[in-house]
Amino acid sequence: MGRNGVRLAVLLALCFVPWSAGICAQQASAQQSSAAPAPKDTCPRPAAGSAVPEPEDLRSRDGVLKVELTVHNSTEADGSTRYCYIDANGAESPNLRLHPGDLLILTLKNDLKKLGPGDAAAGGDHAHMDMQMHSDAAASADPCTSGLMTATSTNLHFHGLTIPPTCHQDDVLKTSIQPGDAPFEYRFRIPDNEPPGLYWYHPHIHGFSKTQVLGGASGAIVIEGIERANPEVAGLPERVLIIRDQDLLNPDAPPSKSEPVVPKMLIDRDGDAANNGTGFGKPAKDLSINFVPVPYPDYRPATINMKPEEKQLWRVLNASAITYLNLEVLFGRSPQRLGLVALDGVPLNQNGNSEGAVNWQTHLGLPPGARAEFIVTGPPAGVTALLVTRAVDTGPGGENDPNRMIATITASTDSPEPQTRLEASPKPLPPLGTAWLGSVPPVRTRKLYFSEEPVDPNNPTGPTRFYLTVDGQTPTLFDPNSTVPNITVKQGTVEDWIIENRSNELHAFHIHQLHFMLLDYAGTPVNEPYLRDTVNVPYYNGTALSYPSVRLRMDFRDPNTVGMFVYHCHLLEHEDGGMMGTIRVEAQDDAPNSKATASGLSAASASADSSVHSTSLAPGPGTQR
Repeated sequence: MGRNGVRLAVLLALCFVPWSAGICAQQASAQQSSAAPAPKDTCPRPAAGSAVPEPEDLRSRDGVLKVELTVHNSTEADGSTRYCYIDANGAESPNLRLHPGDLLILTLKNDLKKLGPGDAAAGGDHAHMDMQMHSDAAASADPCTSGLMTATSTNLHFHGLTIPPTCHQDDVLKTSIQPGDAPFEYRFRIPDNEPPGLYWYHPHIHGFSKTQVLGGASGAIVIEGIERANPEVAGLPERVLIIRDQDLLNPDAPPSKSEPVVPKMLIDRDGDAANNGTGFGKPAKDLSINFVPVPYPDYRPATINMKPEEKQLWRVLNASAITYLNLEVLFGRSPQRLGLVALDGVPLNQNGNSEGAVNWQTHLGLPPGARAEFIVTGPPAGVTALLVTRAVDTGPGGENDPNRMIATITASTDSPEPQTRLEASPKPLPPLGTAWLGSVPPVRTRKLYFSEEPVDPNNPTGPTRFYLTVDGQTPTLFDPNSTVPNITVKQGTVEDWIIENRSNELHAFHIHQLHFMLLDYAGTPVNEPYLRDTVNVPYYNGTALSYPSVRLRMDFRDPNTVGMFVYHCHLLEHEDGGMMGTIRVEAQDDAPNSKATASGLSAASASADSSVHSTSLAPGPGTQR
């Protein structure tokens, strides 16, 4: 099928879902994409329509993985900005593959250059904050203590890993590496009990995270052994697919003629296309898959080659700065079943229950920062298949995340095998050494809430202040210079947190160093006996009698959570704009390790509330229309 036929197929397929009825075009035609191959430069990119490349795999040996990365940036001829990690052999954003118990030694060299006005800090008050931080920290040459946050500063966050929030490990509050610094060493051991699955690395410089991640500064971490946790995936070939967003390559292009007519396009305060409620129209950002761009308006898809009807494990990371995904695989117009086996790096059967180890869905919602690992069966020979993202309702104040293609899936007997295949006869993982989080009663319940306000109430399209506030405290922008945490807890405890959304746009709650369990979504108990580290919080529609919320069970039992770290909205322009807080986990003197703590708590497990298991599994609440 040609490109025009592919475009027609996806639009027709999406017309058959209920929320798009009545707005789809009667006929669809495609325009030829004119995207040219990316130039060979500092941060190379494949051409639109390319076969999806696999990132280079860097594997630990004898329990150690040594990696040298340099972070670069460049301005392209079209004015766009790219960021990238390049390793010592020239590979871009390599996969870091380790086993539980392995030692990671990663040296990061900062080669960032100040590129222009786009380097200004995000948020209404952040230009002043940037100057103040620069002045306060200029005297410190120690990357561990400077806290210097500018357009050319960088650091690394190891998203999802349960490692200490300290310098040289996973601190993002004070650790800041400058272009003139010597290569900075990250050194830590993957915990023996780290769940096998997909994690990732990206910069976390407050005020500039969006710019660097949107430019492409991200990569995958795979903790090996998922086949030991779930024999359903044993022996399968696997792919790591990283979906990133980026500024529109063709921002002034009219919509494709194949799309239905949509209401007048509105631009939000950040200059992005605002949610129009139709599922179509100009997106806020373009998407790419393993750096192959899929640009507006024609969404010329990348290509994934598979053998006919071959089963594979896809490990998919939403490394977008602001874009929500709602993934679906279509054969013709028919959505296919996707066998979810892990979410946010944690196997679904981490709870010790072998039942429900595969959760079959037809679409999977992924907020920015989230990961899903699922079994895919390729199409039969001659059948057109597509990987698409369905529209996401981000609310009247959110960005436009419309229906669009990401990749065609082509079946051929001579398709090359993926570079990695899981072990066929794995030794099972030992039983979970701690009480399952859902069976441990919380010591307290807290409420936090998202809110926003314009800097100038008379100019609703101007800059916005973003807040994430503990109920009872005064909403304030995140202050990276503050040493006073918003929340203090004791290691060894479990708490329930209610996260409210008092704004009219969707937010994605994320916390560092730990995972949590979703108990309640928008007032409805959910049967979700697995863990996350990022979750959507539905938007307020302006008329409901109460604000929408989620209820989460937070796990502070692991001693690696001791220290000061952050929680925030993972839409990075919101985080950069102030929507972040700090938590300090204090060591428990009589709890030298998490196993001792868990055994002390597990006696109460029999009183677990069964009401949270009363509804069907929902791996992506709030992402579908």
